[in-house]
Amino acid sequence: MITCVIRYDIDPAQPEQFAEYARFWNDAIPRCGADLIGYFGPHEGSATTAYALYNIADLAAYETYRARLREDPVGREAFAFARANRFIRREDRIFLKAIR
Repeated sequence: MITCVIRYDIDPAQPEQFAEYARFWNDAIPRCGADLIGYFGPHEGSATTAYALYNIADLAAYETYRARLREDPVGREAFAFARANRFIRREDRIFLKAIR
């Protein structure tokens, strides 16, 4: 199992749009094959940093998941919403594994 951590640089004037975007994914991510841990937006400190975390079996499963997401109606709506409102300035992904 690996965890995908997405770090977002968001427009500090549009935190509500990011929160709405995050809610799109609550059903779509699990439906498309990943275990959503959650979306996390600014509270104290930086007003521009947000995160999303989800677990997935491996990188091969990640590729399948991403293909499903691109075809998912809610996923398409979320991507279009983000493009139209331009509140995400940058997005970076890293894949981590638990150390036990």
